[in-house]
Amino acid sequence: MDNRRHLVIAALLLALGITAAGYFVGQTLYNSRAGINTAEVKGLAERRVMADRAVWQIRYEVAGNDDSDMAELYARSEEQRQAVVEVLTAAGFDSDEITPGTVNYQRYEYRDSNQRLVEARRVLEGTIDVETAKVDVVASARARLNELIARGIDINNNPPRYLFTGLNDIKPEMLREATTNARIAADEFARNAGVAVGGIREARQGNFEIRDAGSEYGNTARIEKDVRVVTTISFYLSR
Repeated sequence: MDNRRHLVIAALLLALGITAAGYFVGQTLYNSRAGINTAEVKGLAERRVMADRAVWQIRYEVAGNDDSDMAELYARSEEQRQAVVEVLTAAGFDSDEITPGTVNYQRYEYRDSNQRLVEARRVLEGTIDVETAKVDVVASARARLNELIARGIDINNNPPRYLFTGLNDIKPEMLREATTNARIAADEFARNAGVAVGGIREARQGNFEIRDAGSEYGNTARIEKDVRVVTTISFYLSR
């Protein structure tokens, strides 16, 4: 009887052990599944902004024959520089927004097929840089400079570059919007799958992109800009 009692007790203990082991294995599998039961979605945020900075360079030059007097050429160059500055000032730019550059001297030689010197030219090339927050004034100022061209002044009226420098001011709000849109996408996925969305498991922020409005590549040609950011977020799911 004692041996039989011991065998029964041993069998019961073994059964309890197997049951307990099965419970813990079941819990481990469930937790493992819960740990990887996620949905990864992307959230987009976009803003239309206006450039707040313009950078613009005007080039001008005077030229003469090889025997031209350099002092005379330099005087003409100074007259052209002053004419450009006067137009820019009249257009509405302040003196601290206008920066005349150095004047460079170049000598060009033109030769025939036998390498005999046919003509030589002396050229003085100057630049004026404009950097301003008055982006809406640039277009009208460029049109005024065309009047100098009509007066015979040799000007290269380069296109301005329009920049947006206020990205840090709109970053937090755009990131919140992108995260909210990602959550909306996750909720839609969860409804279709019959599960519930939990907390965030992992989040990755993409780079902020600034492009000219309506353009896929350029970012300095237009005053209007499109700013966008995409976040990638992994949410926990539960039944």
